[in-house]
Amino acid sequence: MGSIDRYIFRTTLASFAVVLVSLTGVIWITQALRGIDLMTSQGQTIITFLGITGLVIPALVLIIAPIALMIAVSHTLNKLATDSEIIVMNAAGFSPFRLFRPFFYATCVVAAMVAFIGAYLAPDGMRRIKQWDAEITADVLTNILQPGRFAQLDQNLTIRIRERLPGGVLGGIFVDDRRDPKERVTIIADHGTVLKNENGSYLVLEDGNLERFEAGKRDPALVAFGRYAFDMSKFSSQRDVTLGIRERYLWELIWPAADDPTFDQLSGQFRAELHDRFMAPIYPFAFAALTFAFLGAPRTTRQSRNFSIGGSVLAVLGLRMAGFACSVMAVKSSLAVGAQYLMLLAGIGVGLWMIIGGVVVEPPAGLIEAINKSNARLARLFGRPATA
Repeated sequence: MGSIDRYIFRTTLASFAVVLVSLTGVIWITQALRGIDLMTSQGQTIITFLGITGLVIPALVLIIAPIALMIAVSHTLNKLATDSEIIVMNAAGFSPFRLFRPFFYATCVVAAMVAFIGAYLAPDGMRRIKQWDAEITADVLTNILQPGRFAQLDQNLTIRIRERLPGGVLGGIFVDDRRDPKERVTIIADHGTVLKNENGSYLVLEDGNLERFEAGKRDPALVAFGRYAFDMSKFSSQRDVTLGIRERYLWELIWPAADDPTFDQLSGQFRAELHDRFMAPIYPFAFAALTFAFLGAPRTTRQSRNFSIGGSVLAVLGLRMAGFACSVMAVKSSLAVGAQYLMLLAGIGVGLWMIIGGVVVEPPAGLIEAINKSNARLARLFGRPATA
């Protein structure tokens, strides 16, 4: 790449990174707020909360990256036009198609990133979320035990905690164990923590009293303890995790297992998801070509670019909405998959045709005249002289 190409390439990718991080951060916050109950009702730490909610970021980037590229291309072209750099490069012999080359290089970088995220990173994050959620759901100490409530874990076992303290500490623990018909055990502890190892899950109680009332005896046995481990392994068994379609890697969609029951039941959704992964890296090329086609033609600083900006936004939005519609229809019809490929290729083809042909998108003369007349009426209405 020459110095001009490197300048445009760096500017485009820098703008893309800023827009991508900003949009992803805003959308991630809205998604993360839905999981705030991990810390409130289930007593998880901030690390667990950030870990689970952060794993959804690759899936968000997969959708946001083409849109961020469109905004970055628009910003770079607007910057070049504002500084009259497009006019100078055009006068120096740069055709619109030649000027599109550094934007194409930047699009290749974005497409490669999207392909990697769609093939591995996004499904890996989704399956980690599912496995992590299964562990939390299977853990009775975080899912069932709620502060201030008596939880009956078994027919003759009741546990209550007063509050959850920072660091995963449980305060004010009461245990009433009547599972053994020969004795009844009641435990009251000041606080406790959860201990998990290869032997199982334990509720480690500290600074408390244990009262054991054996059948046939008149008085109970009372023991004060500093540390006591209560076995909870029976109630913390890990359940099997069934991976959905979005949690499958790309190669698992291409070559599903012969005995996969999910594929037998949802073959249409497998097909739709597989082709969505294939088409994800194509969207950046379509968006970049259409955006450049509307905004890349040389214009003077006196010529308005608002109509072209609006046209590029509508073209990209229409293409993306049509893609979502085809993805939904592809579950039941394979023809929708072909229509989506043709739609993307048509978008790229139309964009390249406009770039090579030097087509300048301008509003119709009738529309400009109507806008001028409307401005004149508004000026007269507010008592100001109309300007030409």
